[in-house]
Amino acid sequence: MTNEHPTAARLASVMDVRVHGTGPALLLAHGAGGGIEGNFGLVLDDLASDHTLIGPHYPGAGNTPAAATPLDLDELADAVVESAVSRGHERFVVMGESLGSAVAVRAATRHPERVRALVLTAGFPVADPALALAARLVTTLGKAGEWDAVARFACLSCLTDRDLAEMPEEALEAAVAATRASLPAGMVDHFALLPEIDVRGDLAGISVPVLVLAPTGDRLVLPDSSRRLARGIPGATLVEIPGGAHVLNEADRAVWLKHVRGFLGGL
Repeated sequence: MTNEHPTAARLASVMDVRVHGTGPALLLAHGAGGGIEGNFGLVLDDLASDHTLIGPHYPGAGNTPAAATPLDLDELADAVVESAVSRGHERFVVMGESLGSAVAVRAATRHPERVRALVLTAGFPVADPALALAARLVTTLGKAGEWDAVARFACLSCLTDRDLAEMPEEALEAAVAATRASLPAGMVDHFALLPEIDVRGDLAGISVPVLVLAPTGDRLVLPDSSRRLARGIPGATLVEIPGGAHVLNEADRAVWLKHVRGFLGGL
């Protein structure tokens, strides 16, 4: 692998990687505090009907061991790429969500011979003020063991305005409990990485087809971050998902899937 980070192969060797389907490869890069099911669960079966999905989990997510040192974007991108290459996939589309968008961009920069195209959802070239504040808050609360507060903040950040306005109190408490139960061991490590990321210098050099999807109701990664991402990549296509939250609900994910299917069909 070109310019491989010195410890990327070791990380790739211990990654929990979900493989599903047959056909051209789609490499999935999940968000901070997320996972393959959490980010892509609503569309995995559909996409796997005609693609091979390779879904590696970052340190401390899924069954991947937690990191012993701070996460590094280059190492993460190289390990994610290696998770596909080591399973016999020489070239692939990378689909990144939130933090995964930066992983995808860096993967395309470091491994242009591998990456056929990018699909970037709720992405950012550098942490905007909302994301930087959120990252520091989650990191502080997590280090203090205030996981209930982290779960409440996650619900506030990732649900739609309508969901929050219309959800009965007991349903909201159930959502908080479910979120609390799903928080990965690597939550703090993932969020600590966010303020360190800056892929602005990578964007102009990307020459593959790119689809950027911006949920306009996102309160964790502001929609303007996705717009800046699209503006910085030559030829990128920007699609806005009206009112969509950071974590897309079933209806908004169906809109997402329609646009992604159209993009993949044109490659």
